[in-house]
This record gives sequence, C-alpha cells and structure tokens, in this order.
Amino acid sequence: MGGNYEKSMYNQLMDVMARLDTVEKESRQETTRLKEEISALKLKNQHLCKEIKLLRDENARLKGIMNNNSSNTSLPPSTDEKKGKPANTYNSREKTNRKAGGQKGRKGTTLTKAAVEEKIKSGNCRHEIKEIGDPSTKTYVTKYVMDLDVTAQITEIRIYADANGHFAIPPEYRNDVIYGSNVKALAVALYSEGVMSNDRIAAFLNAASNEGLALSEGSIYHFCKAFSAKAESSIEILETELLNQAVVATDATVVTVNGKQKFIRNFSIESTVVYHAMKDKKINTMQKLNFLERFSGILVHDHETALYHFGIDHAECNVHIIRYLKKNTEETKNKWSDQMISLLCEANRTRKVLIADGAKGFPEEVVAGYEERYAELIHRGREENLKTNHKYAKDEEKKLLNRMEKYSHNHLLFLHDLAVPFDDNMSERDLRKAKNRQKMAGGFRKDSGHEMYCTILTIIETLKRRKMGMIENIKKVFIGTPAIF
Repeated sequence: MGGNYEKSMYNQLMDVMARLDTVEKESRQETTRLKEEISALKLKNQHLCKEIKLLRDENARLKGIMNNNSSNTSLPPSTDEKKGKPANTYNSREKTNRKAGGQKGRKGTTLTKAAVEEKIKSGNCRHEIKEIGDPSTKTYVTKYVMDLDVTAQITEIRIYADANGHFAIPPEYRNDVIYGSNVKALAVALYSEGVMSNDRIAAFLNAASNEGLALSEGSIYHFCKAFSAKAESSIEILETELLNQAVVATDATVVTVNGKQKFIRNFSIESTVVYHAMKDKKINTMQKLNFLERFSGILVHDHETALYHFGIDHAECNVHIIRYLKKNTEETKNKWSDQMISLLCEANRTRKVLIADGAKGFPEEVVAGYEERYAELIHRGREENLKTNHKYAKDEEKKLLNRMEKYSHNHLLFLHDLAVPFDDNMSERDLRKAKNRQKMAGGFRKDSGHEMYCTILTIIETLKRRKMGMIENIKKVFIGTPAIF
C-alpha cells in the first residue's frame, strides 16, 4: 500500500509540475504578446501625439487665415466679412454721434450766383438770356440755370485749289471724315476716369449726341492709341521731375492681360504720378525702367526687397507693418506687438506736430529714445516668442521679429527726415483707379492695351493732381501743345 501511495503522490507531483510548465509557458507567451502589444501601442501613441500636434498647428494656422481681414493683413476691405454678411456688402465705418451731411466748419461746394457770374466773365460758358414777364419795366431779378448742351456738330472743311489746280491738304484731313478733338478728349477721359470699356464709351457718346456721331469700338481704341503715342514725350518730362525729387513713393497692383497675371506700378509725388506696365516685379524687369536705374533718392514702398537694388535709401510703409503686428497680437496674445503699434503711432503723431510747428526735424535725443524703445520691444518680443504655444504662430512671429530688426532703419527713417512719410498711402491711393478698372471693365487683351492704359492714366491723374482742366488739356495733347509740361 505504501509503495502505491508514494507512486501515486509522485504521479500527481509530475502532473502538477507539467501543468505548471504549461502555465509558465503560456504566461511567457502572453507576456511576450503583451509586451509587443504595448510596444505597438506606444509607437501608435507617438504617431498620434505627433499627428495631434500637427493638427493643432494646422488648426491654429487655419484660424489665423479665417481671421484675416483688411485691418491685420494686406487684403483689401472688399474681402472683409462681418456680422454674417457676404464680403463687399456692408459699410465698415464705425457709427458716430455726428449728424448726416457736411460737418461744421467744412467748406461748402454750393454753386453761388457770384461763382456763375465769374464763369460768364471768363468766357468758358455760353451765356444766353431768357426773359419771363414784361421787359419794358426794366426791373427784374436774376436766376441762373446751369446745363449742358450736347449735340453733334459737323464742320465742313473746304480746301480750295491753288493757281496750278493743286490742293494743299493738311495731314490731319487726309481722310474724308475725321472726328474732332472734343470727341477724342471725351473718349480718352471716359476710358480712364469713367472706367468704361470701349464699346460702352462708344454707345454712351452716340446716345449723348442723339446718334449723330456713329462711333464704333474701334474708333475709341484708335483715339486712345493716338493720345498715348502723343503723350510719350510728356511722360519723359514727368519722369525727369521725379528724378529731381528726394523722396518718391511706389507700389504695384495685379491686372490681367490675356488671362495672365501682370502688374501696374506707379511712382508718386504730390504733383505728379507716373504709371508703368510691368510683366512682373522681379529685379531684371525693374532694371528696364529708366527712372529706377537713374533715381538717386529715397523710395517708399511696402517691403518689396527687389526695390532695395535701386535708389540710395528706402522707407518701409509702417501702416503695412502695423497690420502684421495686429495680426500677431491676435494669434499669439503676446504684448510686444501691440506695444510696438503704440510706439510707431506715437512717433507719427509727434512727427505731425513738428511739421505743423514748422520744425526741421526731430531732436536727436527724441530720435534716440524712440530707437531705444524700438530695440527693447524687439528684445521683449523674442523672449515672449519662446513661450508662444502654436508652432505656426511662433514661426510667423519669429519672421516678423527678424524682419523688423533687420529693417529697423527703414521703418524708422521718418524720424530722421521729415520729408519721408510714415506710410505709402499716397501710392496706394493712386492705384485704386487701376483696381477699379480691373473689377469693372476687366483686364486687357494685349500688352499694348496694358501700356496704353498706363500712359493715359499718367496724364489724367497728373492733371487732376495739379487741378488743371482735364478735357481742355487732353485736347492740347492731341494737338501737340500740352500746356502742363
């Protein structure tokens, strides 16, 4: 019995040990599987964390783009959307407590009897008298009616033969029927000032003349082409005037020519603006502009680095950089950019006061103080940038800081020379006409039309700047005797 009991216990022990070996083996296999699963989960977690970070950065970037508007980027106001309304369908002006209409102290523009009588004396208006009542009383009161008489006028030119029977026909009368200078001047003015296409200009003038003119779209084009050719010499004189300036503002805007993106660039001073057709904004293209190659003054622009190869110095538009500073404050919540806006605006207000007082420039200690505060804010911005959370906003802020530090002289040049403006707004305003044409009349079919428009715009906008009669002086350009140059 005893031997059988021991044998039975031994068999049970072997059975238990065998089961333990099986459990240990299964445990090791499960442990290995779990370790592999944990390792795979860790790797997956790393990928997910990386993906989440990328998505967060992308989300921050997209939010930044969604918040872009004309106040914090270079986008035009027409792209703004507020209060749930589509772009370009709202008035972005803030409401005030002022009454509608002209404000107190504003010079009125009402046409007075005295002004009308001066026009009669000048001989520029045809004066007719209409009598109501009995003229024999010789007592009357005068009222004036200002109107415009538009009728087609046909002048018959009779050229007589000389003693030998030959006709000395002037070159301008080589065709049997030609259009006069009044029609040509009106067509050119409407092409530029009216922002109208050629067929609409022809239709308008035909309607105004009671269909007496019979103008075609081709007629309008040839009028503008002839005017452009005659104005070339005048533009050379205008560019010479620009060369004599210490400071010239410049900007460029996109237009389409035969469906391709091209540009119109302008150069502006208080009395003159010159426009050029450009295929792009690259250095080699700008080198073809005679004015830029010869200019030895200061160029004011919106941080076009290609322009730094021309002129002797450059001023950056501070209104342009203020938009980026405002955008940075919105995205990063950092304080330095808002403080930089306050500094630049304060310096500009001081500049305006000095100009109004007739000062020749900023005191040296004031300039040094502004430059020191500018540098301190750049340093503070770099410290705040280290704590900026989102990668996209952090990178954009760093680029902004680098730019403002590298071009600090150019952003603060208005402190050293009161002739240098705080911004490039003059040049930007001069390009609005081209922007309006692109929106309303479309682009250009040919490069020649692109160039022709720039020539016409140069003459007309300069006439307006100098407060000179538009139609009369356009007629003089056609005749070959421009009075303003």
